[in-house]
Amino acid sequence: MKILVTGASGFIGGRFARFALEQGLAVRVNGRRPEGVEHLVKRGAEFVQGDLSDPGLALRLCHDVEAVVHCAGAVGVWGKYEYFHQANVQVTENLVEACLKQRVRRLLHLSSPSIYFDGKPHVGIREDQVPKRFSDHYGATKYLAEQKVFAAEEFGLEVLVYRPRFVTGAGDTSIFPRLIAMQRKGRLKIIGNGLNKVDFTSVQNLNDALFSGLLAAGPALGQAYNISNGQPVPLWDVVNYVLRKLGEPQVTRHVPYGLAYTAALLNESVCRLLPGRPEPSLYRLAVAVMAKDFSLDISRARQSLDYDPKVNIWSALDEFCAWWGAQQP
Repeated sequence: MKILVTGASGFIGGRFARFALEQGLAVRVNGRRPEGVEHLVKRGAEFVQGDLSDPGLALRLCHDVEAVVHCAGAVGVWGKYEYFHQANVQVTENLVEACLKQRVRRLLHLSSPSIYFDGKPHVGIREDQVPKRFSDHYGATKYLAEQKVFAAEEFGLEVLVYRPRFVTGAGDTSIFPRLIAMQRKGRLKIIGNGLNKVDFTSVQNLNDALFSGLLAAGPALGQAYNISNGQPVPLWDVVNYVLRKLGEPQVTRHVPYGLAYTAALLNESVCRLLPGRPEPSLYRLAVAVMAKDFSLDISRARQSLDYDPKVNIWSALDEFCAWWGAQQP
């Protein structure tokens, strides 16, 4: 099988492209940073550079491939709607059109459980529990991109959508690097009582779920899938585990949720008034994410994809810590 992996210079796309190569698949990759895919090219991947907002490039990328694993997109909280729409919706539309024109059989689309975020705690949230309004442009555009993907079914494209939660492991440049940086600056505090439980996902488990999606058939197609390790853990225990493994000071200071939320609101308000609208150092959404319970119901993935998260969170964290330690001077 020959596949295309977009966003391969990033963490999730890069790790899956490498996994697919190890499974014997022919892999074409696209990414923003050529240096980010050098390790894949050395393993036999074909690299095609370019901007996915160009429909012509999308068409060339999809030539002669059987499946596309779409991991590219904009991530974040701050920024204009147009930016997120272009990176998450328009790019996905280009790929969908290219898949149809080039007769690609299947499209696996990486979405996000951010579509569920509404500032409230959620335990075991299901795929159909999408809020009527979205908390930010990222969640709104990721959900709209999903709808573009599902709409292609009527034209014969086989599609699956994935919503993985807090993916970590070797190569994670998002979750823990940010927390480590905040702790080193003395800005990281436990928000609320520190007992909130959340889901994480080992990148190895996500790789297994994506690979299963390449082979799935029948009722498994045309579905959105929550992906996690299936065992919510206390968020601040996880954070302190990583800090301890890396020899960093533990997070012990607490701040009341209401106080943190108000500080984030003021921070956002000031940044909106400043020239250039600089990114705030604290968001209301981030405060809620760090203080509220949040876990996914993954029974659909278990049943339809035979998803079995074998790598536990502590092994994934050890993998991240070993990798992170090797990167430091």
